[in-house]
This record gives sequence, C-alpha cells and structure tokens, in this order.
Amino acid sequence: MTSVARAPTTVRRPATDVDWHKVRVWGSFTGLALVFVSAAGMVETLERRMMIDPWLTLGLLSLLWIPLVFGFTAASEEVLEGIDPPKKGARDLVAGLVTGLIGGAILGVFIIVIDSFDLRDVFVRLGPELVELLTFGRGVAFGVVVWLVICGGLGLAGGGLHVVSPRVRRALTWALLLPLAVSLFQTAVEDIFENLNLESLFDQLYATNGGLTTLGTIVFAVAGGLIGWFSGGALVPRFRRHYASLEGQARTRWNLSWAVGILIAIVVLPNVLGGLTNELLSNVGLFLIMALGLNIVVGFAGLLDLGYVAFFAVGAYTAAVLTSPISPKFRPVLTLDFLSWEGWVVVGAVVLVGMMAGVLVGTPVIRMRGDYLAIVTLGFGEIVRVLFLSDWLAPMFGGAQGVRNVPSAQLGPIDIRGTNPQSIFYLVTVFVALAIYVSWRLLHSRLGRAWAALREDESVAETMGIYTVSAKLLAFVTGAILASLAGMVFAVKVGSVFPNSFKILVSIVILVVVIIGGMGSIPGVIVGSVVLIGVLGGPTTQGLLLEFGEFKLLVMSALLVFMMLQRPEGLWPSARRQQELHQDEFLQDAWLARQSDAGESPDGKVTVLPPGEGS
Repeated sequence: MTSVARAPTTVRRPATDVDWHKVRVWGSFTGLALVFVSAAGMVETLERRMMIDPWLTLGLLSLLWIPLVFGFTAASEEVLEGIDPPKKGARDLVAGLVTGLIGGAILGVFIIVIDSFDLRDVFVRLGPELVELLTFGRGVAFGVVVWLVICGGLGLAGGGLHVVSPRVRRALTWALLLPLAVSLFQTAVEDIFENLNLESLFDQLYATNGGLTTLGTIVFAVAGGLIGWFSGGALVPRFRRHYASLEGQARTRWNLSWAVGILIAIVVLPNVLGGLTNELLSNVGLFLIMALGLNIVVGFAGLLDLGYVAFFAVGAYTAAVLTSPISPKFRPVLTLDFLSWEGWVVVGAVVLVGMMAGVLVGTPVIRMRGDYLAIVTLGFGEIVRVLFLSDWLAPMFGGAQGVRNVPSAQLGPIDIRGTNPQSIFYLVTVFVALAIYVSWRLLHSRLGRAWAALREDESVAETMGIYTVSAKLLAFVTGAILASLAGMVFAVKVGSVFPNSFKILVSIVILVVVIIGGMGSIPGVIVGSVVLIGVLGGPTTQGLLLEFGEFKLLVMSALLVFMMLQRPEGLWPSARRQQELHQDEFLQDAWLARQSDAGESPDGKVTVLPPGEGS
C-alpha cells in the first residue's frame, strides 16, 4: 500500500507557473468572441442604448464583458477530489492579463483588416461605421492601442477575482451586476415607478436619454455590494438542501407557508406592476404552460418532440371555432364563461380535442426513438399548420384568414380580455397553477417512475415489466392537453387565431426553455421561462430587453451551446436528472468516501486502496 501526503495550501507558485496552452485557447476565444459580436452588428445596433449616462452604452458593454469573463475562466483551475486547491496569487493575474491581451490583439487585427479592405459585399456590417465605433473616432492606431489596454486590464481584473476572498468577490460581482441589471430592465422599472407614482425618484436615478445617472449608478452599486457582502454564497443550493432535509409535518408546514405567500403575491403583484409588466408576465405564463407540458414528454419520459406546437394550435383553433361569432362553420356559438355550463363545455372540448391529437400523433411514432422520433414529430407539427392554412379546411378554420373576433372570457360579471393585462394575468396564473400541480403529482406517481425508467433505458424498462407503449402514449396525451389549454388562453388573449402564429420556431423555443431550465425539473422550467421568455422574449413577443429583439435567437443559440457544454442538467436541475448526467462523478465520490473510511490514518495521510478493496 502507498501513502500519499496531502498537498499543502501555503506554497505560493511563481507568476510564470501558468497553463499557457489554456491561456492561449481562452485568449483566442476572447478575440473570436469580440470579432463575432462586432461582425454580427450587435455593437452598432446596441450603441443607441445608453446604460450609464454618458460614458457606457449597451454596444460597448457587449464587448467589455468578454475579456473580463474569459480572463476569469482562463485563470480558474480544476481542483480534483481529495486535493487541496492551490494558493492564489500572481499567476492568476498573469493568466487573466495575457488572455485579455491576446483577445485585444485579435480585435486590433480585425479593426485593421476592415479598415483596409471593403468586405461589405460579403459581410454587410463590416463598414466605416463599425470602424468609427471601435476606434472611438480617433484613428485605427489609437483604437488598436486602446483595445489592447482595455482587454488586458479587464482580463487582469478577471484573473484578480481569484485572488480576493470569496466574500469580496461576491460583493464586487453584485456591485457590478446590480446597476447593469437595473439599467437593462429600465422599461419594467419605469412601469412600476409610474404605477406607484414615484416618477420623481425615477428621474433622479435615470437619465432623460436612458440609462442610469451617476447618482443612480452609485446607489445601486453600493446596494449590490452590501447584498453580496452580507448574503452568504450558494443561497439556492443551501435552500434546496434545507428543503430536502425536511420531513413529515415540517415539510407540510413549509409547503403551506410558501403556497400562502405565493397566493398573496399573485393577488397583490398585478396591482403593483404596470400594464407592460403584467403583459410580459402573461406571455411568460403562456409559454410556461406549454413548457410544463413539453417537460412531461421530453423531461419525464425522454421523448424528443419537435412538433409540440401542433397541440398548441389545436387548442387555440378549438376555442376560437366554438366561441367566435364569425366562426366559419359552427353557429350558434358558445361563451367562455367559467361560471356557466357553456364555458366548461368549451374547456372540455379543448381537453378532448387535445387528447385526441395526442393519440393521433403519439400512436404512429410509439415505436420510434431518438432522432427518428424527433424528425417524425417535426413533420407532424408542420402538417397541422399546413392543414389549418389550406383551402381544403378553410370552410371550417378560415384558411389564411384564420378565425377572428374571439370573444373575451368571462368570470360572472368580470370580463377577461387581452386589452386588460391584469385580468389575463390572473387567467394565465390559474392554468399555470393547474399545470404545475398536474406535473408535480405525475412526477411522484407510479406513472412518473415508469417515465423515469423509460427515459433512462427503454429496453431495460420493458424488461422490468413496464408497458412502454401506454407509458409513451400517456406522456404524449398529457403534454397535448396542457398545450391545448395554453392555446385556448392564447386565443382569448389575442382575440384571433392565424396559422402563422404556430410556426415550428415556437416548438424550438419551448424546447430550449425546457433544456436550459432543466429537463425533468418543474422549478427549472419556471426559471427557464422567466429567463428566456421574460428577458429575451418569444418568437413573436418582446421581452424586457427590447434591443435584443434582432439577436434573441442568436443569444438563445449561444446560451444553449454553453449549457450543453458546461451545465447540461440545466439552471435548476432535478436531483434524479443530475445523477443521470453525472453518474461517473457520483460513483467516484462514493469510491473516494470508501477509501477515506478504510485508509485514512490519524496523521492525515491517506492510504490509497485498489478500487476493488475497502468496500
């Protein structure tokens, strides 16, 4: 047996003890990211949006964050299990500095190239306007030198974040991010302040031309620094561990208190928020209902469905045809009054038609797996849209003209219509709560466990006695019902239904929401909907960042690639899904724990045993 002493943490390494290959790689990534953002036109488009008046615009910020974050990443080191982390010092500063300088040099070469050659025949954005912005209007030589200094300084700052204590790093991060976030979400803040009659305070914090004033920047930076300094790190993981430790009556009381708090917030929040924010939250809720339905199909059962928008369209057209006074086929029409039998007939019809659509789509593909299943469901989604658009079904569904004049929903004397964002918010919230409850009960049911086994290995699940055909079909049907209900709410909200509202891009965006939030995780899907739909917006709806409307698909794609590489389990993963994706790491931790229990001696030395021993 071999004894290995623990590595000391007090040894300072020389400044040149740097992983130069990693630095070169991340420096190249920094330069390529700077070039890509510039060539994509983000700098020119976002330059009009002021962040901190008068010296920081959103276009400039779209470049400045890259060397800072990549410099921090290049200076980071992977610490193996059981080995103490190395002492931080000058080598982290050198790694960050060199990473930023490499990125700045690549951007400098890019500036020289687009100034020397006319590339607008191939790259439309690469013209004199971009050169003027990147050189600050003072010549190419000045611009190249300035960007070398800026990127090097930001890379140095990113590496320096490793040197300071975690508490200081957290305070600095909050002090930097809070003013930027408040400035980015100026529209929502202004909407709230106007609703609360606080326009005078808003004028003190925000400049007339947009962006924070110097006073506002200082106020929010100090507030962010205090939040980061006094709030401990890893709040969400600590909350999850605390919640997982609760059992019996303690967990019941905790769930009840949270339910009451959420209910109070739902009742009070729309009265505090303005119409714009209520409209935004309604859009988030609509996509959340669909995402929860798709999460059952993709996250719970592991069935990749790319034609999910078909069920959304079916629900919207069913509600529109049954309620519109100018419905092409059905008269007399019903009313969507939730206090009368007619309203529940419409809801029942939407659920029934959605169920039938789930069976029709799910039955032919029940034996398919993986890419084949995705391709076939993609085809079904397009088939449904083309059918609604066709002249053949125009007498029933209106063809390209769609179904217009869909009446508002009713709750007795209360009128729920799209022109009243607050009432639509309440309607959407009811169906969101229903979708969350259904998903939660299914996740912890016998059927949910069968879906989990089906997702991990279909052949093994079938061998263990799970009837995979019915399990798959139930997943399709349940997801279709939730999407149909979302379509019904959409028809009431918009007041008309057109085939172009149900393009395949809607399915892709909902799938991205589920993946980024966390497949199989109900809180993850909620977080994904808020982050993507609330901030960036949907395929045809705007989010808080109105300026990113032209680039939101690009940002979603980059975020999806990053999540697949760095955090495939999502922003808020389910425990079971996380174990599936990191099974090797969990097994290694268990093995190391057995080694520690079997071979650790009182003097601090570890006896390393072969993998087969000590179990």
